[in-house]
Amino acid sequence: MTNQKVWFITGAARGIGLEILKAVLETGDNVVATVRSSAESLADKLGNPENLRVILLDITDEQQAVAAADQAVQKFGRIDVLVNNAGYGLLSAVEEATDDEVRNNFETNVFGLLNVTRAVLPHMRHKRSGHIINISSVGGLSGYIGWGVYGSTKFAVEGLTEALALELAPLGIHATVVAPGFFRTEFLDAASLTRSSNIIPDYAETVGEMRTFATQANKKQPGDPVKLAKAIVQVAGAEKPPVHLPLGNDSLQRYREKTANFEKDIEAWYDVITGTDHDDV
Repeated sequence: MTNQKVWFITGAARGIGLEILKAVLETGDNVVATVRSSAESLADKLGNPENLRVILLDITDEQQAVAAADQAVQKFGRIDVLVNNAGYGLLSAVEEATDDEVRNNFETNVFGLLNVTRAVLPHMRHKRSGHIINISSVGGLSGYIGWGVYGSTKFAVEGLTEALALELAPLGIHATVVAPGFFRTEFLDAASLTRSSNIIPDYAETVGEMRTFATQANKKQPGDPVKLAKAIVQVAGAEKPPVHLPLGNDSLQRYREKTANFEKDIEAWYDVITGTDHDDV
C-alpha cells in the first residue's frame, strides 16, 4: 500500500483513543498504540493484527516517550501521524483543587503531551513530513463551571498547537487541535475522571450541581466516538488539514456563544480598548 501511514496514538486503551485506533486499523495503516498497562491484553482484544504494535508508555516520563518513538520508527520506519490523546479530567472548583491535583493534571495533559511531541518531532523533521493531532476539549475553547483547571490544561494545548502549526509549516509538518464536545465514552467514569477531595459548601449551587450533572450525564452524552474517530482519520488524510477542529454540535455552539459574547464586550469597552496606545502611535 503506497499511501500507508504510520500512526502513533497515546492513551489507546479505552475511550476516544481506542476508537481512533480501531478506525485506523480498518484503513490498513500501521499503528503504534501506547497504554500505561496491559499492552498484550489490548493487542489480544483487537486480534493481534500485523499492522499494530502496542507498547507501554507513561507519557509523564520523557525518557520513556523518547524510547517509545524510537521503537515505533524501528518497527515501521517512520511516524506520519501523532495523536496526543492521553489525558484525564479533573472536576473541581478552581479554589477547591489542591496543589497536587492541579499539578498532576498539568503533568499529564500538558507536560506529558509535550514529552511525546518532543520525542516524535525529530523523526518528522528528518522526513520533512508529518501531522500532529492534539486532542483538546470544548473546555479548551470556553470555560465551564467545575472544569476550570482541566479546561486550562486544554487551553494550553490549544495555544501550543497554534504555535506548532506556524513553526512546523515550513518543515512540511501539519498541526491540528481537536476540541470534542461531550462524547459517550468513559471520560466521566472514575477511571478517567478525578474529583477534587476538597469540597467547599459555598460552591454547592455551581460546582455541586455540575458534579450531579456529570454523574447523571455519564453514558448519555450526544457525541458518537466512532464518528469522531472517522473524522480524525479524515483529517489525517487531508491535503490542507485545519488547525482547529471542534467536533460535535455542542462544541461548535459553545464556541460561537463565546465569540459572540466576546464581541459584545469589545463593543461595550471599545473606547477603553483602543485608547491605551501612546499618543504618537
